[in-house]
Amino acid sequence: MSNDETSDTHFLNSFSVVLGILIIAAIGFFALARSLGRVQLKDQMTESTYLAAIQNNIAPFGREAIAGQDNSALTAPAATAPAAPAANLPKTGEAAFQQVCSACHGLGLNGAPKAGDKAAWAPRIAEGMAVLYQHAEHGYKAMPPRGGTNWPDATIRSAVDYMVSLAKK
Repeated sequence: MSNDETSDTHFLNSFSVVLGILIIAAIGFFALARSLGRVQLKDQMTESTYLAAIQNNIAPFGREAIAGQDNSALTAPAATAPAAPAANLPKTGEAAFQQVCSACHGLGLNGAPKAGDKAAWAPRIAEGMAVLYQHAEHGYKAMPPRGGTNWPDATIRSAVDYMVSLAKK
């Protein structure tokens, strides 16, 4: 046997040992990752929020009514707004404006007249307070009814009165 053959045999044996060790280490890491992932997944699956998020993700985003069949399940349930707690109910029109109305009327977003802008409010004030109250209570264009709150009429009207007073200064 020549020295080259011995050298080649020694290289192949060493290479095989190193390759075997790497393969065994990779299989060990794979098994460890699987076992850790299984434990983590089991913990996640018990969380109700995670399960609800999965159900939300896989739910169909639309349903279709079929003529001649009971389609009552397709109607959206009536959303009942909870009564506003007394602690969150603003005491003055200015407080109501600061709490909700200023989000759009402070910056003039979505076509809302800016509070204090006399030119924008003049034609609206000319329509009368009854129209302004109706728009505030029932919604108008992009504005949601009651500004998205469930405040009583008196609070909504006081906020309107405050914004009108800003435009008349």
